[in-house]
Amino acid sequence: MVTDTRIADAALPEGVETAYAWRRLLVSLVISTIGGIGLWSAIVVLPAIQAEFGIERATASLPYTATMLGFAGGGILMGRLADRFGIILPVILGAVALGIGYLAAAHATSLWQFAVAQGLVIGLCGSSATFGPLVADVSHWFTRNRGMAVGICASGNYLSGTIWPPVLQHFVAAVGWRETHIGIGIFCVATMLPLALALRRRTPVAHAVPVTGAVRRGAGAAPIPPRTLQAMLVVAGFGCCMAMSMPQVHIVAYCGDLGYGPARGAEMLSLMLGLGVVSRLGSGWISDRIGGVPTLLLGSALQCLTLFLYLPFDSLVSLYVVSALFGLSQGGIVPSYAMIIREHFPAREAGTRVGIVLMATIIGMAAGGWASGAIFDVTGSYQAAFVNGILWNLLNLAIAVWLLGQPRGRAVPA
Repeated sequence: MVTDTRIADAALPEGVETAYAWRRLLVSLVISTIGGIGLWSAIVVLPAIQAEFGIERATASLPYTATMLGFAGGGILMGRLADRFGIILPVILGAVALGIGYLAAAHATSLWQFAVAQGLVIGLCGSSATFGPLVADVSHWFTRNRGMAVGICASGNYLSGTIWPPVLQHFVAAVGWRETHIGIGIFCVATMLPLALALRRRTPVAHAVPVTGAVRRGAGAAPIPPRTLQAMLVVAGFGCCMAMSMPQVHIVAYCGDLGYGPARGAEMLSLMLGLGVVSRLGSGWISDRIGGVPTLLLGSALQCLTLFLYLPFDSLVSLYVVSALFGLSQGGIVPSYAMIIREHFPAREAGTRVGIVLMATIIGMAAGGWASGAIFDVTGSYQAAFVNGILWNLLNLAIAVWLLGQPRGRAVPA
C-alpha cells in the first residue's frame, strides 16, 4: 500500500525533493559562499586603502557602506530577474560583475573610483545575486524540507564571512591589496560561471501563475492586502537587524573599551558567525515542523533575551557565553522571512519579495551600526545602545506575534 508521503511526493513537480534538489542546494551554497566575498573584502583592505589614499578612518569606511547599499538594492533587481528568467541569469551576471568590479577596484586611482567599483559593480550587480535570489530559488525545490534547505543556502554569507577574511588578509600582506583584488576577480569568474551551469534547469513553479489580490485569513475574516503584509515584513526585517547590528558591528570596539583588547572582540565576532550557521540550520529544521512565523517569533524572542544579557554581564567569560548565545539565537531570523513569503505569496513572486525584505534587513544592519556608534558618542557608553537594540527587537517581536494570529494562506484573487 502506498503511503501518504509517497502519494504526496508523486504529486510534486519533477525534481522537487529529489537528489537533484539537494545537489542544486549544495551548488547554491558554494556560489553564495564565493560570491559573498564582496561583503567582506572592503573590511579587510580598509587599513591598506586608508594608508594608500591618505584619508581618515571614517572616509575609508565609505566603500563598505557603498557595498552594503548596493547589495541591498541589487537583491530586488536580481530577484526580479530570477523570477522572470530563472536563477542562472542573475548568477552569471553576478559572476561577471564580480570579475569586472574587482579588476576595476584594483586599478582605482582614487577613493571615489574604488567606492564606485565596490558599490555599483561588486555590491549592486555582483554579490547581490548570490544571496536573496539563490535563497528564493532553493525554496522552490523543496516542500517537506524547505526550511532546512533555505537555512543551508542562507548560511552562505556567514560561511563567506568565516572563510574569506583570513584568506584575504594573507594575500594582502603577501602581495598587496591590488594584486589580491585581481586574483579575486579571476577566481570568481573561473569558479562561479561553471557552477552556474548546474542551475540551468528551470525552477518548477508552473503551479504559480501570476496572482494578485489579498492574502486570505480564513472564513469570515477580512483579507490582508499583500502590500500590508509585505510592509509588515519589511518593518520587521529592519527592526530585527537594527537590534542584531549592535553586537555584530560593535563587539570588537566594546571589548577594547572594557580593556580586553580588540583581538578578544574579533574572537567573539567569529564565534557569533560560526554559531549563526548552526542557528540557521537548526531554525530551518524547526520551521519545517512549525512554520515560518513561529520560527521568526522564537528567534526574535531569543535574540531579545540575549541582548538583555549584555546589560548586566560584561566580564570576559560572560561576554564569550552571551556572544555564543546571541549567535545561536539570531542566525535563523532572516531565513524565516523567506519561509513566511513562500507560505503567503505566489512562488513566482518569491525572488522579488524576498529581495525586498532582505534589503530592509541590510539597511537595518547599516543603520543600526551607525546608530549604536552615534549613541555611544553621545553617552560615552554602549549600555544605551544595547537598550536601543532591545527596543527595535521588541518591535520585531510585536509584528511576529501579530503574524502568528493570522491564519496561513496564499494570495488569492480579490
